[in-house]
Amino acid sequence: MQGQLQGTIRKHEKFAAESIEPRDVHVYLPPGYGSSPTERFPVLYLHDGQNLFDPTTAFGEDWKVDSTAESLIQRGEVEPMIIVGIANSGEKRIDEYTPTKDESRQKGGEAEKYGRMLISELKPFIDRLYRTRPDPANTGLGGSSLGGLITLHLGLRHSSVFGKLAVLSPSVWWDSRKIIHEVVALTSKLPLRIWLDAGTREGPDVTTDARMLRDALVAKGWKVDDDLKYFEAEGAEHNERAWGSRVDRVLKYLFPKQA
Repeated sequence: MQGQLQGTIRKHEKFAAESIEPRDVHVYLPPGYGSSPTERFPVLYLHDGQNLFDPTTAFGEDWKVDSTAESLIQRGEVEPMIIVGIANSGEKRIDEYTPTKDESRQKGGEAEKYGRMLISELKPFIDRLYRTRPDPANTGLGGSSLGGLITLHLGLRHSSVFGKLAVLSPSVWWDSRKIIHEVVALTSKLPLRIWLDAGTREGPDVTTDARMLRDALVAKGWKVDDDLKYFEAEGAEHNERAWGSRVDRVLKYLFPKQA
């Protein structure tokens, strides 16, 4: 993969999984990965992988995760990290990224299949092939829109795997705000560091829903500006350009440079 991409990115074509159809996986390796053969790195898994690095595969614009991470790492503002972009499957995206079936739409509800692939097949593959720090404190998960929804759902279900969540413009509205009910149903706070955001030009329901989700998390014990960062991006719309513009903030919060 050449052209406008920054840094070292490896592509695993049609990663095969038992539970769902194959999809491409893109792996960004931080500066120094090749020259530090004993060093291990935290990992951030991101959904909608075709939108992250490559403008030729992105829906509209790419997030420029590679160039943003490269710059932040070189300036010493974040920990060097591996970033894994998992491509969505196109027509099955809605089903795979939603935890429940929305009867009004007759879609959704295959998040557990997607989660099994991610946790039982892809993560072990990445941990075997690359020098990762596999513990939850060094493993993040993130996405936008429905990708934000599935991120929070899987994070709440599997905090023993993922300790850091990037929840951008989540589709809180899905199936009558079931994700808020998931938070409310928690018996105790989980060991999760969460980034949650929304753009002010995504529509009034998006910011309202994001605030409701923030408040539900706070009620369970998360503390804003401690283990929960809530951000409203002024003038930001619901698109790849907007999410890409926030990647630097997300990486600095979830993977701050350790002293």
